[in-house]
Amino acid sequence: MRFYITSPLYYVNDQPHLGTAYTTILVDIFNRYHQFFGRETFFLTGTDEHGQKCQQAAQSRGLTPQVHCDEMSERFKTVWQALNIEYDLFFRTTHRYEQSPHKPDHTEVVREVLQKLKDQGDIYKDVYQGWYSVSEEIFYTEKELVDGKSPSGKEVIPIKEENYFFRMSRYQDRLQKYLEENPDFIYPSVRQNELKGFLKKPLQDLCISRPKKRISWGVELPFDSDYVAYVWVDALLNYITGVGYGGTEEDKSSFKKWWMEAGAVHFIGKDILITHGIYWPCLLMALDLPLPKTIVAHGWLLNKSQEKMSKSGGDVLEPLELSQTFGVSALRYVLAREVILGNDAFISRDMIVQRIHQDLSDNPGNILSRLSRLTEKYFEGKIPPPLEGEEDFFNLKKLSEQTVHDVRNSVESFRLSQALEKVNFLWAEINRVLERTAPWKQVKQDRQKAGHVIYSALEALRISALLLSPVMPDKMKELLHTLGKGKTSWEDVSWGGLSPGQPLKHGEPLFPKMD
Repeated sequence: MRFYITSPLYYVNDQPHLGTAYTTILVDIFNRYHQFFGRETFFLTGTDEHGQKCQQAAQSRGLTPQVHCDEMSERFKTVWQALNIEYDLFFRTTHRYEQSPHKPDHTEVVREVLQKLKDQGDIYKDVYQGWYSVSEEIFYTEKELVDGKSPSGKEVIPIKEENYFFRMSRYQDRLQKYLEENPDFIYPSVRQNELKGFLKKPLQDLCISRPKKRISWGVELPFDSDYVAYVWVDALLNYITGVGYGGTEEDKSSFKKWWMEAGAVHFIGKDILITHGIYWPCLLMALDLPLPKTIVAHGWLLNKSQEKMSKSGGDVLEPLELSQTFGVSALRYVLAREVILGNDAFISRDMIVQRIHQDLSDNPGNILSRLSRLTEKYFEGKIPPPLEGEEDFFNLKKLSEQTVHDVRNSVESFRLSQALEKVNFLWAEINRVLERTAPWKQVKQDRQKAGHVIYSALEALRISALLLSPVMPDKMKELLHTLGKGKTSWEDVSWGGLSPGQPLKHGEPLFPKMD
């Protein structure tokens, strides 16, 4: 099986903040889980580099838009590398074919798509009069405004100008029917219901151009050189051009493999649900292409004011600084564990420390430390053997096997926090077994049974490390190395993988407590 997953393309008007980092970490974790399950995967991320916001950001820095984009895209790459994010393709909407020889020229594909839509009667010219949000790059009608602002609270300006429109209304009934027949198209279901509610009103046609006299930084329309393409049309097409749409025979084979056969899973923030859940499906329908398999719309990370964390709003946490303070693995874990996918969540430095101590320092860190000392003191620093036919102490083996099953089911259904909760329960049970059996006392009466308890606890710890390796690749690799194991594949989650007699390596505490 194959798995194609994407993050949004991020605007390059500013460098990454914790909100964009959260989305990309989520995508990386799910991508690694599907690799762990044995699937061939493709992970696409990148930067959205056209549009008015980008042009204004470049002007404010005294740079050309292209130089600004080149610099900012490198900043994103630097942050993603620091956060241990491993993508297959970093897609830039300004990339030309000669810069990316194994993928079609995005600019030309955008032009070809627009020409195709024009030729088949899906694009027409008309006068637009209404309101425009520069920060969102979205037009709004008077009825859509909330207290004089966009639905998400952004400032809008009045605009009247001639533009080109995509007949999105033509596809409203078809999209409504698709949502009814595919209840799992949008995750969580509350977001799918939002789209259904949105479609109860007549769907407006989509303005897909901007006059060059107002904004020149974009893809020129193939049928009118006085206009550039609307940035969202340009950006959304990356999901198909990034895997080969509109390219050579080799590219077409890639497109068939990833889009047509595997199907795409898009991860987005809930604030861009309409663009991905309405605009994008309608464009794909007009192109006679399959829709994505799933669109996962996560919630917002909130600041102290219980507002969305964003650069424009201030009061943000910087992902690089947090990873340097708390460690990359711990930060990735906290974001995956603390935020129920789809919900908003308040994030603070104190909360990060509390979660690290409660989950990581007191569980895998403490368990490994206790077992290392016992092994060193009573078993010459080597993993003791299990007793053949000995009763499974408090069902540690059974619970480990159930946890493997539960984690996979939770990940497959996008319940990442729940998956981590299952592993936490396994850790808690390991601690309970150690307290009940007290192998440090038992070893004086029955060394073999004490060794069996230690083996069972270490084996359960090994399985938990495998299950969390997509979330904390570095720290779980370190833990497995301590246990004398290096593999991290699905075949290794079966009980009994530890090698008795294997020296238990010592190292620094996995998750030391902080002030």
